[in-house]
Amino acid sequence: MLLYGGSGHAKVIWDCLQAQGITVNGVFDDNPHLRFLPIIPFLGAYQAHLLSDEMLIVAIGSNAVRKQLCSHIRHPFGQAVHPSAIVSPFVQSVGDGTVVLHNAVLQINSLIGRHCIINTSANVDHDCVLGDFVHLSPNATLCGNVTVGEGTHIGASATVLPGVRIGQWCVIGAGSVVTRDVPDHAVAVGVPARIIRSGTSGF
Repeated sequence: MLLYGGSGHAKVIWDCLQAQGITVNGVFDDNPHLRFLPIIPFLGAYQAHLLSDEMLIVAIGSNAVRKQLCSHIRHPFGQAVHPSAIVSPFVQSVGDGTVVLHNAVLQINSLIGRHCIINTSANVDHDCVLGDFVHLSPNATLCGNVTVGEGTHIGASATVLPGVRIGQWCVIGAGSVVTRDVPDHAVAVGVPARIIRSGTSGF
């Protein structure tokens, strides 16, 4: 496996892969001064011809940056699912490039898009649908039948109540409780969550 990105998030993914018995054979990063871990070869900026048969995970937390980088990567994309995660055998699918980290839960009939981050102890209940490039922060909870659009970031310990639909490229603040639908490109915070910004500015 290869990683693109050498930040703290990449270290968590490396740890996850180690627990799966998967070796990371190199790390790409555009910062020439980055040193990831001494035992992992640093490969510099992305080059499609290097170890071209190896699978790769884009190990960057920003949804927008992750999407931009994925558009020009030529390596096949891998996955990381920590052994402590609980993944129902009846999950519809988990997309390429997605990582499911320590103690996360994916319940029956959920569908997880490509290049998502299901972070530490996040919970995705039954029949949820997550678009590509979604990030569920640590301890975020999606109750049943929740839909989350592409690129949306659900903050740490936020809760989304059953049946709620959250649009594309939204931000849900840490600790918020989302009780009603949220339109595309909105920022919602609080208990209950209220929209404090809408439109495309900043996304």
